[in-house]
Amino acid sequence: MNGLSLKELCYTFCCPPCPSRIASKLAFLPPEPTYSFQTDESGSTFSLNISEKTEWQTSDTGKEMEGFITLTSRGNQIACLYVKCCSNPRFIILFSHGNAVDLGQMSSFYYDLGSRINCNILSYDYSGYGISTGKPSEKNLYADIEAAWHSLRTRYGFTPEKIVLYGQSIGTVPTVDLASRYEVGGVILHSPLMSGMRVAFPKTKRTWCFDAFPSIDKVSKVTSPVLVIHGTEDEVIDFSHGLAIYERCPRAVEPLWVEGAGHNDVVFYTEYLKRLKQFLSFEAAN
Repeated sequence: MNGLSLKELCYTFCCPPCPSRIASKLAFLPPEPTYSFQTDESGSTFSLNISEKTEWQTSDTGKEMEGFITLTSRGNQIACLYVKCCSNPRFIILFSHGNAVDLGQMSSFYYDLGSRINCNILSYDYSGYGISTGKPSEKNLYADIEAAWHSLRTRYGFTPEKIVLYGQSIGTVPTVDLASRYEVGGVILHSPLMSGMRVAFPKTKRTWCFDAFPSIDKVSKVTSPVLVIHGTEDEVIDFSHGLAIYERCPRAVEPLWVEGAGHNDVVFYTEYLKRLKQFLSFEAAN
């Protein structure tokens, strides 16, 4: 996340803008699209074509990935990717990815993760990310995950108790919002933030009316089991955010504080997969 300039800081406090303006200044960094969808014979599903410049390639896993487009309540067409990692999945994970990446960059990670934890994964690109239309905004984030959620329910027929919501970094914002309104099998919050102002200005102690991403005020309404994961040396979203979110969760399970991990390397620690497997096997609703 980027900090605000002195001019923007003065404007924020002297004449507070709407939350979407703060959100765009703090958070959104959509990359150049790294993929495209190729229509199949039915015209309703797509295969994933990854750009050569994409850092992570999917090799032969593309045949296990089904793309489709869904319409949000705000009129944007968002790209969704259903990754079939196993034939008899324990859960389907609705994954909201972090900033500055899109489905093309994340697809290989999704397949590898799902195969290791015996879950299939559905992810989506936020408005303005990848080939999704529209512009990134806080309100669009909430509409985007809602559209992906309804696709899981109607297109694939998954019941709420079979769905686990996984949010990473900025992806924890729509994840908390959705989880505060629907009970699901489980919720995983990976490097969550309390609110936008608290990231930009760490000494902020309350949620202002013009704050963006107020997850700290929504997480107390989450009635599903919640696993919070955070690196103790996170240089982007301070560890204190994960701790505060954990303390506010009514049904929080034992968190995973990854000693020495930063913002982007938690997944490389051995305890990461071990804790995910434990959560999905014993603590999420079965």
